[in-house]
Amino acid sequence: MPFIIAIAAAAIVAAAVLVTILVRRRRTRPARPAATVTTWGESGPPVAGFRVEGDTATVSFEVPLPDGPVDGTLADLLVAEAVEVAREKRHQLPIDGVTRVVAAARRGTAWEEVGSITLTAPGTLPPPRQPEPAPGTRGGRSFDPFDLAADLPTTPPGLADRAGTDTLGTLAGELRIPAALEAEIRAQGIDPGTTAAPDLVLAIMRLRGAAVTQRGPDTYEMVSGGQRTLLRILPHRPGEHPEMAESDIRRFAADFATSGAQRALLITEKHAPFEVYERERRDPRARYITRERMQHFIDSLVLG
Repeated sequence: MPFIIAIAAAAIVAAAVLVTILVRRRRTRPARPAATVTTWGESGPPVAGFRVEGDTATVSFEVPLPDGPVDGTLADLLVAEAVEVAREKRHQLPIDGVTRVVAAARRGTAWEEVGSITLTAPGTLPPPRQPEPAPGTRGGRSFDPFDLAADLPTTPPGLADRAGTDTLGTLAGELRIPAALEAEIRAQGIDPGTTAAPDLVLAIMRLRGAAVTQRGPDTYEMVSGGQRTLLRILPHRPGEHPEMAESDIRRFAADFATSGAQRALLITEKHAPFEVYERERRDPRARYITRERMQHFIDSLVLG
């Protein structure tokens, strides 16, 4: 009997040691980085600097200005944001004597004033802006970019339409974007003329109110209407074949199958092979925004 009691006691001690080790390992295991969710309204233009000199408070935004005169919509957006930055910073740097708030943005390597507002009294900022409904919200129903993909052209372009496309130029500079929307894009620190087209589309989707979570370097997730959509950004690099590779299509399909998402959207400035249209006919839950469809999709995003 003493022998049995000793064995039982040893087993209890061993179990206690094992539990302690497991608990310590769990406590010291590095935490997984939290996913980043970006939606319109959660963050304004990236702020590069804030300073007060005499009666003027200047907010510098890391926003690329276009060539030529600054669009009035962009100037108004940045001035309004400058007021909000001053309101936030007033607890760190007194603005009691400030009578003018200036918004500046970047032109090349220099800063340029784009607009200003004169205060009614020193240190008295205008009332805070009232929150607006997220763009793309209609009748309580969230904006869903995937719905727009169903209206894209479903016929592959002819070979003549691709003449001379052995190499691809930058698509972003060829896309037609309304001036007001371009101003909003620039206000987020993005240059519509030089940004890769898929990233430009993603920026417009966010401006329209799409909540997007980044899951990897080229993979995102969007939740709308209770459904999850896998988003894949496929870049085109100099020297690559201008048409999507079969391996890219297969990887996208495989990732969709294991993602748990209800729909999937791939965005690329590459051309679409015929296989893409066949796959969409077989499974409309996965859609491809390719070079041929990019302008159509942007027009749909603009019109809603």
